Amino acid sequence: MSALPASWRDQREPIDTGLLWSALALLGLGLVMVYSASIVAAEADRHTGYHSYYYLMRQAASLAMALLLGYLAFRIPEHTWQNLALPFFVISLLGLVLVLVPGVGREVNGSRRWLSLVVLTVQPSEFMKLAATLYAADYTVRKAALMHSLRKGFMPMAMAMLLVGSLLLREPDFGAFAVITVITMAILFMGGLNWRLFVVLVLILLVGFAALVVMSPYRLQRVIWFLDPWKDPFGKGYQLTHALIAFGRGQLFGVGLGASVEKQLYLPEAHTDFLLAVIAEELGLVGVCVTVALFAWLVWRIFRIGQRAAAMERYFAALTAQGVGVWLAVQACVNMGVNMGLLPTKGLTLPLLSYGGSGILTNCVALAIVARIDYESRHLSGGRRT
Repeated sequence: MSALPASWRDQREPIDTGLLWSALALLGLGLVMVYSASIVAAEADRHTGYHSYYYLMRQAASLAMALLLGYLAFRIPEHTWQNLALPFFVISLLGLVLVLVPGVGREVNGSRRWLSLVVLTVQPSEFMKLAATLYAADYTVRKAALMHSLRKGFMPMAMAMLLVGSLLLREPDFGAFAVITVITMAILFMGGLNWRLFVVLVLILLVGFAALVVMSPYRLQRVIWFLDPWKDPFGKGYQLTHALIAFGRGQLFGVGLGASVEKQLYLPEAHTDFLLAVIAEELGLVGVCVTVALFAWLVWRIFRIGQRAAAMERYFAALTAQGVGVWLAVQACVNMGVNMGLLPTKGLTLPLLSYGGSGILTNCVALAIVARIDYESRHLSGGRRT
């Protein structure tokens, strides 16, 4: 253990405070901005009872539940999470099946992605992101000696992901499928998948995703109108043009918290997919840069935790932490890219910030597992020094 850097051997803190405070800062910012972005929409919708604080209260309740479940997840040892990886994956897969059953799954805006339970509505695809992370990490550790083989190392995992993808594309939820695919491929690569094989597989995946876009008229239309949304600013380009207007109005310091014009029923999904556009309008470039910096710091701390676990030869822990880092980084980058007009419109929320109970819950549980990994690494490192 003497090979570990001195900063890693410092056991003065029980867990990584950078991880904790950056996550809490993002959750707090998200709660404030969800309220600001949703006030007008809540007051205009009879289903909310015309209460301006409707989405705030629901997001606060989801956050409270997420923090509680996150604490409980932190109390679960890492080896237990590894034992739960396969059962959790199977349960999440069952959720993806149930959401497609008429009368069981709930359809919103042409997509069937939600399960209505007795007291809450859940989105199985969010839970699958966490399940896929744990399962891929466990699979890679178990099959470490076979990672050089396409047939024995890669194909079994590919079959599982194709099953997940076929269910997600029927909802349809192309964004979740893309994120889960990236998480899985990243974990397999970090776990020892042959780099030449990895490059070939990535090229095949890119061709496959391109084919899915070309063969789907509505996905192809999104790409076409993304290239020049101003050709049809009141039709296909409506959402993106209003997001860009929000960024333009914000300038450097923004128009002020609560003063957004675009959230007044001009920008669709202002409190979910396009929350960053409201942040840009109300808090300006400074607010966007702070948000990006918080995400960058959070992901950096997660990868440091994974790196420490790998140095201690705790490979499941390392791959799980790094998988969570890839998940949050990729989803945040895609959401930000969509909001800024750098990527075609895609229904992916901004992790830890956007409105949505399932997303907040799975994000907090995932970070709690990373915190547990860090806690055990510090404990073991301290124990071995003595």
